[in-house]
Amino acid sequence: MPADTLCWADIEAAQARLAGRIHRTPVLSSAALDAASGARLFFKCENFQKTGAFKARGAGNAVFALADAVARRGVATHSSGNHGAALARAAQLRRIPAHVVMPEGTARVKAEAVARYGATITWCAPTLAAREATVREVLTATGATLVHPYNDYAVMAGQGTAAVELLQQVPDLDAVICPVGGGGLISGTAVAARHLRPGIGLFGAEPAGADDAARSLHSGVLQRCEKPQTIADGLRGALGDRTYPVIREQVADILTVSEESIIAAMRTLWQVLKIVAEPSGAVPLAALLMPPAALRGKRIGVIVSGGNVDLDSLPF
Repeated sequence: MPADTLCWADIEAAQARLAGRIHRTPVLSSAALDAASGARLFFKCENFQKTGAFKARGAGNAVFALADAVARRGVATHSSGNHGAALARAAQLRRIPAHVVMPEGTARVKAEAVARYGATITWCAPTLAAREATVREVLTATGATLVHPYNDYAVMAGQGTAAVELLQQVPDLDAVICPVGGGGLISGTAVAARHLRPGIGLFGAEPAGADDAARSLHSGVLQRCEKPQTIADGLRGALGDRTYPVIREQVADILTVSEESIIAAMRTLWQVLKIVAEPSGAVPLAALLMPPAALRGKRIGVIVSGGNVDLDSLPF
């Protein structure tokens, strides 16, 4: 992967690397949700992906891009769940060790998935600083290679393959919207979508309680959010120095939504579209149920990022 940018060639290479290792997920639509949003919505269902989230793409690409001598030492990351499970699965496929640092309070279903794929879990305090410090300790102790959850060009390239599939399935989209945490998905989406459809609009959606990406885009300066407060646990990461430049240059806007609207959108996806979406995956629909004027009447691809929820702790 290049040292200073993400380009279309990286996403093409990721597609080849991931062939046969992930699902080509379906695209669903709903007349009821079109009417509620005032737009035509096409839902790219990454909740049906391997490990239940789009993260299988980025982690898989990163693991299989490693040289054999490097891969043998294993891989490590920090994760609230989905990236950790995806990395553990990819490592299992390649038969190498995986180490995942997880914050205390992680959803049980996500921790169980990481363990099920054979990774070694190290627990830490539920802050970004604690996650980063703990994974540095793990890297020193094991000699493993860090596969960052989002601030990694190989991860970003893998995430971009979801947008490639979406535009193959629905070529005439006016815009794509996806959730934003650390920015890996929206960065890969932006590079892929702009290559395949240069005039397309790129939008992100983010919880108001973890709005560093919106503040960064609107201010032009990278912002931090050390203690994000949101039910959307997959979106508590902060933008990185690799993801932010892509967002700054290619994303039209990042919309923020309330916790109440996230829960309502999650329930709507379950009831209307008949799919299981976790809070992070419902954030784009939350934004589109009160869309800005720029998106009304448009044909919009909506990336439902994942469906890993603890059924014993539903918010409704």
